Amino acid sequence: MSDEQGWRPVEGTLGLGGAEGGTIVRDEEHPAGVRLTLEEDVERSFHAVTCGIAGWLVHARHFGSAAEAEAAWDELKPALVQLAMQLPATRGHGLDPATREAGVKLGAFLARYP
Repeated sequence: MSDEQGWRPVEGTLGLGGAEGGTIVRDEEHPAGVRLTLEEDVERSFHAVTCGIAGWLVHARHFGSAAEAEAAWDELKPALVQLAMQLPATRGHGLDPATREAGVKLGAFLARYP
């Protein structure tokens, strides 16, 4: 499956308040269990992109302009799908080798996209 293939809008969220305090202006999900949500509050020059991988990750990034947030959105889409495909389907215990390896991959992702 290509990075772009499979992304679809999340129904019923546009215009609602988001978790980061802005208004949701874009919200998409991917069958790999990945979701991206873009919030903004133009009066505060506030833009947030929240990315998630079901059972593994919720991470918000904040930007000062719509252009920066849109560029991050485009960069995160393929990176999130790629990361999700490398993670186990379920989360094991902390000492489980697959879970430990997933932690390394998640840490690298967070370091790359602070």
